[in-house]
Amino acid sequence: MQKTKRTVVIGFVGSTLDQGKKEERWQRWRPTLSLLMHEDLLVDELVLLHDRRNTGLIEHLKGDALLLSPHTLVQGHRVLIRDPWDFSDMYGALYDFVKSYSFDTENNQYLLHITTGTHVAQICWYLLIDAHYLPAKIIQSSPTGKQQPEGEYRIIDLDLSRYAALTQRFEHEQSENWQQLKANIATKNKGFNQLIQEVEQVATRSTAPILIMGATGVGKSQLAKQIYQLKKEKFHLPGRFVDVNCATLVGDSAMSTLFGHVKGAFTGAVNVRTGYLKSADGGILFLDEIGELGLDEQAMLLKALEDKYFFPVGSDVEVQADFQLIAGTNKDLREEVQAGRFREDLWARLNTWTFFLPSLKDRREDIAPNIEFELQRFAMQQQRQLRFHSDALEAYLQFAQSYEATWQGNFRDLTASVTRMATLANGERIGLNDVDAEIRRLQQIWQTRYQQKSRSILDEILSTEQLVQIDEFDRLQLEGVVEICRQSKSLADAGRRLFAVSRAERQSTNDSDRVKKYLAKFGLSWNDVSKS
Repeated sequence: MQKTKRTVVIGFVGSTLDQGKKEERWQRWRPTLSLLMHEDLLVDELVLLHDRRNTGLIEHLKGDALLLSPHTLVQGHRVLIRDPWDFSDMYGALYDFVKSYSFDTENNQYLLHITTGTHVAQICWYLLIDAHYLPAKIIQSSPTGKQQPEGEYRIIDLDLSRYAALTQRFEHEQSENWQQLKANIATKNKGFNQLIQEVEQVATRSTAPILIMGATGVGKSQLAKQIYQLKKEKFHLPGRFVDVNCATLVGDSAMSTLFGHVKGAFTGAVNVRTGYLKSADGGILFLDEIGELGLDEQAMLLKALEDKYFFPVGSDVEVQADFQLIAGTNKDLREEVQAGRFREDLWARLNTWTFFLPSLKDRREDIAPNIEFELQRFAMQQQRQLRFHSDALEAYLQFAQSYEATWQGNFRDLTASVTRMATLANGERIGLNDVDAEIRRLQQIWQTRYQQKSRSILDEILSTEQLVQIDEFDRLQLEGVVEICRQSKSLADAGRRLFAVSRAERQSTNDSDRVKKYLAKFGLSWNDVSKS
Protein backbone atom coordinates (compact mmCIF):
# COMPACT_ATOMS: atom_id res chain seq x y z
CA MET A 1 0.00 0.00 0.00
CA GLN A 2 1.40 3.35 -1.03
CA LYS A 3 2.07 5.77 1.80
CA THR A 4 0.07 9.01 1.72
CA LYS A 5 2.34 12.04 1.62
CA ARG A 6 1.89 15.13 3.76
CA THR A 7 1.03 18.38 1.94
CA VAL A 8 3.33 21.33 2.63
CA VAL A 9 2.45 24.76 1.21
CA ILE A 10 5.20 27.40 0.91
CA GLY A 11 4.64 31.05 0.07
CA PHE A 12 4.85 34.66 1.12
CA VAL A 13 2.42 35.99 3.66
CA GLY A 14 0.00 38.47 2.11
CA SER A 15 1.13 41.59 3.95
CA THR A 16 -2.06 43.47 2.95
CA LEU A 17 -4.73 40.93 2.01
CA ASP A 18 -4.01 38.56 4.94
CA GLN A 19 -4.48 41.37 7.48
CA GLY A 20 -7.55 41.72 9.69
CA LYS A 21 -8.45 41.34 13.34
CA LYS A 22 -12.11 42.31 13.36
CA GLU A 23 -14.87 39.73 13.21
CA GLU A 24 -15.76 40.59 9.61
CA ARG A 25 -12.39 39.25 8.50
CA TRP A 26 -14.03 35.84 8.32
CA GLN A 27 -16.39 37.09 5.63
CA ARG A 28 -13.74 38.20 3.17
CA TRP A 29 -11.14 36.34 1.11
CA ARG A 30 -7.66 36.16 2.57
CA PRO A 31 -5.23 34.38 0.19
CA THR A 32 -3.26 32.40 2.76
CA LEU A 33 -6.09 31.32 5.04
CA SER A 34 -8.35 30.55 2.09
CA LEU A 35 -6.18 27.51 1.40
CA LEU A 36 -7.30 26.01 4.72
CA MET A 37 -11.01 26.30 3.91
CA HIS A 38 -11.30 23.60 1.22
CA GLU A 39 -12.43 20.11 2.13
CA ASP A 40 -10.58 18.60 -0.81
CA LEU A 41 -7.28 20.28 0.12
CA LEU A 42 -5.74 19.15 3.40
CA VAL A 43 -2.72 21.26 4.26
CA ASP A 44 -0.48 19.61 6.84
CA GLU A 45 2.07 22.39 7.02
CA LEU A 46 2.07 26.05 5.98
CA VAL A 47 5.47 27.78 5.62
CA LEU A 48 5.05 31.56 5.39
CA LEU A 49 7.95 33.74 4.30
CA HIS A 50 7.94 37.24 5.79
CA ASP A 51 10.12 40.20 6.71
CA ARG A 52 10.66 41.80 10.10
CA ARG A 53 7.57 44.04 9.79
CA ASN A 54 5.16 41.12 9.42
CA THR A 55 6.28 39.06 12.42
CA GLY A 56 3.14 40.09 14.32
CA LEU A 57 0.91 39.18 11.38
CA ILE A 58 2.37 35.67 11.33
CA GLU A 59 1.48 35.13 14.98
CA HIS A 60 -2.08 36.37 14.38
CA LEU A 61 -2.49 34.05 11.35
CA LYS A 62 -1.33 31.11 13.45
CA GLY A 63 -4.26 31.73 15.77
CA ASP A 64 -6.77 31.99 12.92
CA ALA A 65 -5.33 28.90 11.23
CA LEU A 66 -5.77 26.93 14.46
CA LEU A 67 -9.49 27.69 14.36
CA LEU A 68 -9.82 26.71 10.69
CA SER A 69 -7.56 23.68 10.53
CA PRO A 70 -6.26 22.51 13.93
CA HIS A 71 -4.00 19.83 12.41
CA THR A 72 -2.12 22.35 10.19
CA LEU A 73 1.31 23.39 11.43
CA VAL A 74 1.96 27.06 10.58
CA GLN A 75 5.56 28.20 10.54
CA GLY A 76 6.94 31.61 9.81
CA HIS A 77 10.28 31.93 8.03
CA ARG A 78 11.90 35.34 8.07
CA VAL A 79 13.83 36.36 4.95
CA LEU A 80 16.05 39.37 4.41
CA ILE A 81 14.97 41.25 1.30
CA ARG A 82 16.15 44.83 1.03
CA ASP A 83 14.02 45.65 -2.02
CA PRO A 84 11.16 43.26 -3.00
CA TRP A 85 11.14 44.80 -6.50
CA ASP A 86 14.85 44.22 -7.10
CA PHE A 87 15.30 41.09 -9.22
CA SER A 88 18.80 40.23 -8.03
CA ASP A 89 17.98 40.86 -4.36
CA MET A 90 14.81 38.75 -4.50
CA TYR A 91 16.41 35.87 -6.38
CA GLY A 92 19.32 35.75 -3.94
CA ALA A 93 17.00 35.70 -0.91
CA LEU A 94 14.79 32.94 -2.30
CA TYR A 95 17.79 30.93 -3.45
CA ASP A 96 19.21 31.11 0.08
CA PHE A 97 15.86 29.91 1.43
CA VAL A 98 15.51 26.88 -0.84
CA LYS A 99 19.16 25.89 -0.32
CA SER A 100 18.78 25.98 3.46
CA TYR A 101 15.33 24.36 3.62
CA SER A 102 15.27 20.58 4.17
CA PHE A 103 12.98 19.16 1.50
CA ASP A 104 11.73 15.64 2.23
CA THR A 105 10.19 14.61 -1.09
CA GLU A 106 9.80 11.01 0.05
CA ASN A 107 7.28 11.90 2.74
CA ASN A 108 5.99 15.31 1.61
CA GLN A 109 4.49 16.85 -1.50
CA TYR A 110 5.22 20.56 -1.85
CA LEU A 111 2.95 23.28 -3.22
CA LEU A 112 4.25 26.78 -3.89
CA HIS A 113 1.59 29.46 -3.27
CA ILE A 114 2.18 31.87 -6.13
CA THR A 115 -0.66 34.33 -5.38
CA THR A 116 1.13 36.33 -2.68
CA GLY A 117 4.33 38.30 -3.17
CA THR A 118 5.42 40.69 -5.93
CA HIS A 119 5.56 39.65 -9.58
CA VAL A 120 9.35 39.75 -9.21
CA ALA A 121 9.00 37.08 -6.50
CA GLN A 122 6.79 35.04 -8.81
CA ILE A 123 9.41 35.12 -11.55
CA CYS A 124 12.12 34.06 -9.13
CA TRP A 125 9.98 31.21 -7.78
CA TYR A 126 9.43 30.03 -11.33
CA LEU A 127 13.16 30.10 -12.11
CA LEU A 128 13.95 28.08 -8.98
CA ILE A 129 11.35 25.47 -9.90
CA ASP A 130 12.56 25.37 -13.49
CA ALA A 131 16.15 24.90 -12.29
CA HIS A 132 15.01 22.02 -10.00
CA TYR A 133 16.07 23.83 -6.84
CA LEU A 134 12.48 23.81 -5.61
CA PRO A 135 10.65 20.43 -5.89
CA ALA A 136 7.13 21.86 -5.92
CA LYS A 137 4.00 22.28 -7.96
CA ILE A 138 2.36 25.71 -8.07
CA ILE A 139 -0.90 26.42 -6.25
CA GLN A 140 -2.79 29.57 -7.18
CA SER A 141 -5.70 30.94 -5.11
CA SER A 142 -8.20 33.61 -6.12
CA PRO A 143 -11.46 35.16 -4.81
CA THR A 144 -14.82 34.23 -6.35
CA GLY A 145 -17.06 36.94 -4.87
CA LYS A 146 -18.31 38.50 -1.66
CA GLN A 147 -19.31 36.29 1.28
CA GLN A 148 -17.15 33.49 -0.17
CA PRO A 149 -13.96 33.69 1.90
CA GLU A 150 -12.70 30.31 0.67
CA GLY A 151 -12.42 31.50 -2.94
CA GLU A 152 -11.02 28.91 -5.32
CA TYR A 153 -7.68 27.35 -6.09
CA ARG A 154 -5.92 25.41 -8.81
CA ILE A 155 -2.74 23.38 -8.81
CA ILE A 156 -0.31 23.80 -11.71
CA ASP A 157 2.32 21.21 -12.54
CA LEU A 158 4.92 23.29 -14.35
CA ASP A 159 5.21 21.07 -17.42
CA LEU A 160 6.82 23.46 -19.90
CA SER A 161 5.29 21.74 -22.90
CA ARG A 162 1.78 22.27 -21.48
CA TYR A 163 2.32 25.82 -20.25
CA ALA A 164 4.19 27.34 -23.18
CA ALA A 165 2.44 30.71 -22.81
CA LEU A 166 3.33 30.90 -19.13
CA THR A 167 6.95 30.00 -19.89
CA GLN A 168 7.11 32.71 -22.55
CA ARG A 169 5.76 35.29 -20.14
CA PHE A 170 8.31 34.46 -17.45
CA GLU A 171 11.17 34.43 -19.95
CA HIS A 172 10.08 37.88 -21.15
CA GLU A 173 9.94 39.20 -17.58
CA GLN A 174 13.31 37.66 -16.82
CA SER A 175 14.82 39.27 -19.91
CA GLU A 176 13.50 42.69 -18.91
CA ASN A 177 15.06 42.35 -15.46
CA TRP A 178 18.32 40.97 -16.79
CA GLN A 179 20.13 44.33 -16.81
CA GLN A 180 20.21 44.25 -13.00
CA LEU A 181 22.12 40.97 -13.03
CA LYS A 182 24.69 42.07 -15.60
CA ALA A 183 25.95 44.74 -13.23
CA ASN A 184 28.71 46.70 -14.98
CA ILE A 185 28.71 44.74 -18.24
CA ALA A 186 27.47 47.35 -20.69
CA THR A 187 26.13 45.71 -23.85
CA LYS A 188 23.40 46.06 -26.45
CA ASN A 189 24.61 43.08 -28.47
CA LYS A 190 21.95 40.36 -28.58
CA GLY A 191 24.42 37.51 -28.94
CA PHE A 192 26.61 38.78 -26.10
CA ASN A 193 23.53 39.25 -23.92
CA GLN A 194 22.63 35.61 -24.47
CA LEU A 195 26.18 34.57 -23.63
CA ILE A 196 26.18 36.58 -20.40
CA GLN A 197 22.79 35.13 -19.49
CA GLU A 198 24.19 31.62 -19.89
CA VAL A 199 27.24 32.59 -17.84
CA GLU A 200 24.94 33.83 -15.07
CA GLN A 201 22.98 30.59 -15.09
CA VAL A 202 26.18 28.55 -14.86
CA ALA A 203 27.60 30.81 -12.14
CA THR A 204 24.51 30.38 -9.95
CA ARG A 205 24.02 26.66 -10.59
CA SER A 206 27.52 25.18 -10.84
CA THR A 207 30.85 25.24 -9.05
CA ALA A 208 32.69 23.50 -11.90
CA PRO A 209 35.64 25.29 -13.54
CA ILE A 210 34.81 27.97 -16.10
CA LEU A 211 37.03 28.69 -19.11
CA ILE A 212 36.79 32.13 -20.73
CA MET A 213 38.41 32.38 -24.15
CA GLY A 214 39.00 35.46 -26.22
CA ALA A 215 41.59 37.89 -27.53
CA THR A 216 43.59 40.13 -25.25
CA GLY A 217 41.49 42.99 -23.92
CA VAL A 218 38.00 41.56 -24.55
CA GLY A 219 37.14 41.63 -20.84
CA LYS A 220 37.96 38.16 -19.50
CA SER A 221 39.17 39.51 -16.16
CA GLN A 222 36.20 41.87 -15.88
CA LEU A 223 33.74 39.02 -16.49
CA ALA A 224 35.48 36.84 -13.90
CA LYS A 225 35.13 39.61 -11.32
CA GLN A 226 31.44 40.02 -12.18
CA ILE A 227 30.90 36.28 -11.67
CA TYR A 228 32.55 36.55 -8.26
CA GLN A 229 30.41 39.53 -7.23
CA LEU A 230 27.28 37.72 -8.39
CA LYS A 231 28.08 34.61 -6.36
CA LYS A 232 29.14 36.66 -3.35
CA GLU A 233 25.88 38.64 -3.29
CA LYS A 234 23.63 35.63 -3.87
CA PHE A 235 25.37 32.93 -1.88
CA HIS A 236 27.44 34.96 0.62
CA LEU A 237 30.64 33.48 -0.76
CA PRO A 238 33.08 33.61 2.17
CA GLY A 239 36.34 33.54 0.22
CA ARG A 240 38.28 36.06 -1.83
CA PHE A 241 38.67 36.72 -5.53
CA VAL A 242 42.30 35.95 -6.33
CA ASP A 243 43.48 37.23 -9.72
CA VAL A 244 46.66 35.68 -11.15
CA ASN A 245 48.28 36.31 -14.53
CA CYS A 246 50.03 33.06 -15.39
CA ALA A 247 52.31 34.84 -17.86
CA THR A 248 54.09 36.34 -14.83
CA LEU A 249 54.72 32.92 -13.26
CA VAL A 250 58.11 31.95 -14.62
CA GLY A 251 60.98 29.81 -13.45
CA ASP A 252 61.30 27.98 -10.15
CA SER A 253 59.15 30.48 -8.26
CA ALA A 254 55.98 29.60 -10.23
CA MET A 255 55.22 26.49 -8.16
CA SER A 256 55.80 28.30 -4.88
CA THR A 257 53.69 31.29 -5.95
CA LEU A 258 50.70 29.09 -6.72
CA PHE A 259 50.95 26.34 -4.12
CA GLY A 260 53.03 27.96 -1.39
CA HIS A 261 56.08 26.56 0.35
CA VAL A 262 57.31 25.68 3.81
CA LYS A 263 60.23 27.34 5.53
CA GLY A 264 63.54 25.99 4.24
CA ALA A 265 61.98 24.33 1.17
CA PHE A 266 64.70 25.85 -1.01
CA THR A 267 67.44 28.43 -0.82
CA GLY A 268 65.86 31.74 0.10
CA ALA A 269 62.67 30.22 1.58
CA VAL A 270 63.17 31.88 4.97
CA ASN A 271 59.44 32.16 5.68
CA VAL A 272 56.31 30.11 5.05
CA ARG A 273 54.35 31.16 1.96
CA THR A 274 50.63 30.45 1.69
CA GLY A 275 50.30 30.52 -2.11
CA TYR A 276 47.45 31.69 -4.33
CA LEU A 277 45.44 28.46 -4.20
CA LYS A 278 45.12 28.55 -0.43
CA SER A 279 44.40 32.28 -0.54
CA ALA A 280 41.40 31.51 -2.77
CA ASP A 281 39.96 28.93 -0.34
CA GLY A 282 36.19 29.42 -0.17
CA GLY A 283 36.27 31.86 -3.08
CA ILE A 284 37.30 32.08 -6.72
CA LEU A 285 40.75 31.69 -8.27
CA PHE A 286 41.07 33.42 -11.64
CA LEU A 287 44.06 32.17 -13.64
CA ASP A 288 44.40 34.50 -16.61
CA GLU A 289 46.44 33.27 -19.58
CA ILE A 290 46.38 29.74 -18.20
CA GLY A 291 48.00 28.55 -21.43
CA GLU A 292 51.28 30.04 -20.15
CA LEU A 293 51.32 27.72 -17.12
CA GLY A 294 54.08 25.11 -17.07
CA LEU A 295 53.29 21.39 -17.35
CA ASP A 296 54.36 20.65 -13.76
CA GLU A 297 52.14 23.40 -12.41
CA GLN A 298 49.30 22.12 -14.60
CA ALA A 299 49.61 18.65 -13.05
CA MET A 300 49.46 19.98 -9.50
CA LEU A 301 46.56 22.28 -10.36
CA LEU A 302 44.59 19.33 -11.71
CA LYS A 303 45.15 17.39 -8.48
CA ALA A 304 44.04 20.38 -6.42
CA LEU A 305 40.88 20.73 -8.51
CA GLU A 306 39.94 17.06 -8.21
CA ASP A 307 41.01 16.32 -4.62
CA LYS A 308 40.72 19.77 -2.99
CA TYR A 309 44.15 18.97 -1.47
CA PHE A 310 47.73 19.66 -2.60
CA PHE A 311 51.28 19.66 -1.27
CA PRO A 312 53.07 23.00 -0.83
CA VAL A 313 56.64 22.99 -2.08
CA GLY A 314 58.91 21.13 0.36
CA SER A 315 56.02 19.84 2.51
CA ASP A 316 54.86 16.27 3.13
CA VAL A 317 51.60 17.50 4.68
CA GLU A 318 48.68 18.23 2.37
CA VAL A 319 46.84 21.55 2.50
CA GLN A 320 43.13 21.82 1.82
CA ALA A 321 41.68 24.48 -0.47
CA ASP A 322 38.18 24.45 -1.92
CA PHE A 323 37.77 27.11 -4.58
CA GLN A 324 36.09 27.57 -7.94
CA LEU A 325 38.51 28.00 -10.81
CA ILE A 326 37.91 30.48 -13.59
CA ALA A 327 40.56 30.36 -16.30
CA GLY A 328 41.19 32.83 -19.10
CA THR A 329 43.19 32.39 -22.29
CA ASN A 330 43.77 34.02 -25.65
CA LYS A 331 45.16 30.75 -27.03
CA ASP A 332 43.37 27.80 -28.58
CA LEU A 333 44.02 25.22 -25.87
CA ARG A 334 43.12 22.40 -28.25
CA GLU A 335 46.12 23.35 -30.37
CA GLU A 336 48.24 23.65 -27.23
CA VAL A 337 47.23 20.10 -26.26
CA GLN A 338 48.15 18.81 -29.71
CA ALA A 339 51.49 20.57 -29.50
CA GLY A 340 52.20 18.99 -26.09
CA ARG A 341 52.25 22.31 -24.26
CA PHE A 342 49.03 21.77 -22.31
CA ARG A 343 47.83 18.69 -20.46
CA GLU A 344 44.87 16.97 -22.09
CA ASP A 345 43.39 15.91 -18.73
CA LEU A 346 43.45 19.49 -17.44
CA TRP A 347 41.91 20.71 -20.68
CA ALA A 348 39.10 18.15 -20.25
CA ARG A 349 38.55 19.38 -16.68
CA LEU A 350 38.37 23.01 -17.81
CA ASN A 351 36.15 22.29 -20.78
CA THR A 352 32.97 21.70 -18.75
CA TRP A 353 31.95 25.33 -19.22
CA THR A 354 33.70 27.22 -22.02
CA PHE A 355 32.68 30.71 -23.12
CA PHE A 356 34.22 32.63 -26.02
CA LEU A 357 34.10 36.41 -25.65
CA PRO A 358 33.81 38.24 -28.99
CA SER A 359 36.16 41.06 -29.90
CA LEU A 360 35.03 44.68 -29.74
CA LYS A 361 34.99 44.92 -33.55
CA ASP A 362 32.29 42.22 -33.48
CA ARG A 363 30.26 44.17 -30.90
CA ARG A 364 30.25 47.63 -32.46
CA GLU A 365 26.83 48.46 -31.00
CA ASP A 366 28.47 48.15 -27.56
CA ILE A 367 30.93 50.97 -28.20
CA ALA A 368 28.45 53.73 -27.28
CA PRO A 369 27.37 52.33 -23.87
CA ASN A 370 30.99 51.52 -23.01
CA ILE A 371 32.09 55.07 -23.81
CA GLU A 372 29.59 56.26 -21.20
CA PHE A 373 30.82 53.59 -18.78
CA GLU A 374 34.44 54.68 -19.26
CA LEU A 375 33.55 58.33 -18.72
CA GLN A 376 31.86 57.42 -15.44
CA ARG A 377 34.86 55.41 -14.36
CA PHE A 378 37.16 58.34 -15.24
CA ALA A 379 34.94 60.66 -13.20
CA MET A 380 35.14 58.38 -10.15
CA GLN A 381 38.90 58.00 -10.39
CA GLN A 382 39.80 61.61 -11.20
CA GLN A 383 36.86 63.40 -9.55
CA ARG A 384 36.22 65.18 -12.84
CA GLN A 385 32.94 64.81 -14.72
CA LEU A 386 33.09 65.24 -18.51
CA ARG A 387 30.71 64.92 -21.44
CA PHE A 388 31.05 65.01 -25.21
CA HIS A 389 29.77 67.84 -27.35
CA SER A 390 27.09 66.29 -29.55
CA ASP A 391 29.04 66.79 -32.80
CA ALA A 392 32.20 65.39 -31.19
CA LEU A 393 30.41 62.26 -29.97
CA GLU A 394 28.82 61.76 -33.38
CA ALA A 395 32.22 62.02 -35.09
CA TYR A 396 33.90 59.67 -32.65
CA LEU A 397 31.13 57.05 -32.91
CA GLN A 398 31.14 57.29 -36.71
CA PHE A 399 34.83 56.38 -36.71
CA ALA A 400 34.71 53.93 -33.81
CA GLN A 401 31.86 51.91 -35.34
CA SER A 402 33.34 51.89 -38.85
CA TYR A 403 35.44 49.08 -40.28
CA GLU A 404 38.37 51.48 -40.37
CA ALA A 405 38.54 51.10 -36.57
CA THR A 406 40.18 47.70 -36.00
CA TRP A 407 40.25 47.90 -32.17
CA GLN A 408 43.26 45.58 -32.04
CA GLY A 409 43.49 45.91 -28.27
CA ASN A 410 39.72 45.60 -27.84
CA PHE A 411 38.36 47.25 -24.68
CA ARG A 412 41.83 48.19 -23.51
CA ASP A 413 42.13 50.37 -26.60
CA LEU A 414 38.70 51.91 -25.94
CA THR A 415 39.49 52.55 -22.28
CA ALA A 416 42.80 54.20 -23.17
CA SER A 417 41.17 56.25 -25.92
CA VAL A 418 38.41 57.68 -23.71
CA THR A 419 40.92 58.32 -20.92
CA ARG A 420 43.19 60.29 -23.27
CA MET A 421 40.36 62.46 -24.58
CA ALA A 422 39.03 63.11 -21.07
CA THR A 423 42.49 63.99 -19.77
CA LEU A 424 43.38 66.35 -22.63
CA ALA A 425 39.99 68.07 -22.88
CA ASN A 426 39.79 71.67 -21.70
CA GLY A 427 36.76 72.44 -19.57
CA GLU A 428 33.90 70.02 -19.01
CA ARG A 429 33.32 68.94 -22.59
CA ILE A 430 35.25 66.79 -25.04
CA GLY A 431 35.21 68.73 -28.30
CA LEU A 432 35.59 67.96 -31.99
CA ASN A 433 39.27 68.91 -31.98
CA ASP A 434 39.91 66.42 -29.16
CA VAL A 435 38.14 63.70 -31.14
CA ASP A 436 39.97 64.45 -34.39
CA ALA A 437 43.33 64.28 -32.61
CA GLU A 438 42.37 60.99 -30.93
CA ILE A 439 41.27 59.42 -34.22
CA ARG A 440 44.64 60.26 -35.77
CA ARG A 441 46.35 58.84 -32.69
CA LEU A 442 44.41 55.56 -32.90
CA GLN A 443 45.13 55.21 -36.61
CA GLN A 444 48.82 55.65 -35.96
CA ILE A 445 48.82 53.17 -33.06
CA TRP A 446 47.03 50.49 -35.07
CA GLN A 447 49.18 51.04 -38.15
CA THR A 448 52.32 50.72 -36.03
CA ARG A 449 51.05 47.49 -34.46
CA TYR A 450 50.18 46.06 -37.86
CA GLN A 451 53.59 46.92 -39.28
CA GLN A 452 55.30 45.40 -36.25
CA LYS A 453 53.24 42.22 -36.60
CA SER A 454 54.01 41.98 -40.30
CA ARG A 455 57.72 42.55 -39.73
CA SER A 456 57.86 39.96 -36.98
CA ILE A 457 56.67 37.26 -39.41
CA LEU A 458 57.50 38.05 -43.04
CA ASP A 459 60.41 40.47 -42.71
CA GLU A 460 62.45 37.66 -41.18
CA ILE A 461 62.12 35.43 -44.24
CA LEU A 462 61.49 37.73 -47.21
CA SER A 463 63.61 40.46 -48.72
CA THR A 464 62.40 44.04 -49.15
CA GLU A 465 62.02 43.47 -52.89
CA GLN A 466 59.84 40.41 -52.29
CA LEU A 467 57.62 42.22 -49.76
CA VAL A 468 56.97 45.09 -52.16
CA GLN A 469 55.75 42.68 -54.85
CA ILE A 470 53.22 40.85 -52.61
CA ASP A 471 49.56 41.90 -52.70
CA GLU A 472 47.82 42.55 -49.39
CA PHE A 473 45.63 39.46 -49.97
CA ASP A 474 48.69 37.22 -50.40
CA ARG A 475 50.46 38.86 -47.46
CA LEU A 476 47.64 38.05 -45.03
CA GLN A 477 47.34 34.48 -46.32
CA LEU A 478 51.09 33.86 -46.23
CA GLU A 479 51.35 35.19 -42.68
CA GLY A 480 48.74 32.65 -41.57
CA VAL A 481 50.51 29.77 -43.32
CA VAL A 482 53.87 30.73 -41.82
CA GLU A 483 52.36 30.92 -38.32
CA ILE A 484 50.94 27.38 -38.70
CA CYS A 485 54.28 26.11 -40.00
CA ARG A 486 56.09 27.55 -37.01
CA GLN A 487 53.66 25.84 -34.65
CA SER A 488 54.03 22.46 -36.42
CA LYS A 489 56.58 19.73 -35.83
CA SER A 490 57.07 18.88 -39.49
CA LEU A 491 55.97 19.71 -43.03
CA ALA A 492 53.48 16.83 -42.88
CA ASP A 493 52.07 18.10 -39.58
CA ALA A 494 51.62 21.58 -41.06
CA GLY A 495 49.87 20.09 -44.08
CA ARG A 496 47.42 18.13 -41.93
CA ARG A 497 46.49 21.26 -40.01
CA LEU A 498 46.23 23.54 -43.04
CA PHE A 499 44.15 21.14 -45.12
CA ALA A 500 42.22 19.32 -42.40
CA VAL A 501 38.86 19.78 -44.15
CA SER A 502 39.66 19.45 -47.85
CA ARG A 503 42.02 16.46 -47.40
CA ALA A 504 39.04 14.26 -46.46
CA GLU A 505 37.50 14.87 -49.90
CA ARG A 506 40.62 14.03 -51.93
CA GLN A 507 41.89 10.64 -53.02
CA SER A 508 45.48 11.74 -52.63
CA THR A 509 46.34 13.33 -49.30
CA ASN A 510 49.90 14.47 -49.97
CA ASP A 511 49.48 17.59 -47.85
CA SER A 512 53.23 18.05 -47.49
CA ASP A 513 53.52 18.57 -51.23
CA ARG A 514 50.66 21.11 -51.22
CA VAL A 515 52.37 23.19 -48.53
CA LYS A 516 55.74 22.85 -50.29
CA LYS A 517 54.30 24.11 -53.60
CA TYR A 518 52.49 27.02 -51.88
CA LEU A 519 55.69 28.19 -50.19
CA ALA A 520 57.62 27.82 -53.42
CA LYS A 521 55.35 30.45 -55.04
CA PHE A 522 57.09 32.99 -52.79
CA GLY A 523 60.55 31.46 -53.14
CA LEU A 524 60.35 29.80 -49.72
CA SER A 525 61.08 26.31 -48.39
CA TRP A 526 60.18 24.49 -45.16
CA ASN A 527 63.59 25.33 -43.68
CA ASP A 528 62.91 29.03 -44.31
CA VAL A 529 59.67 29.16 -42.36
CA SER A 530 60.05 26.51 -39.62
CA LYS A 531 61.52 27.30 -36.22
CA SER A 532 63.94 24.40 -36.37
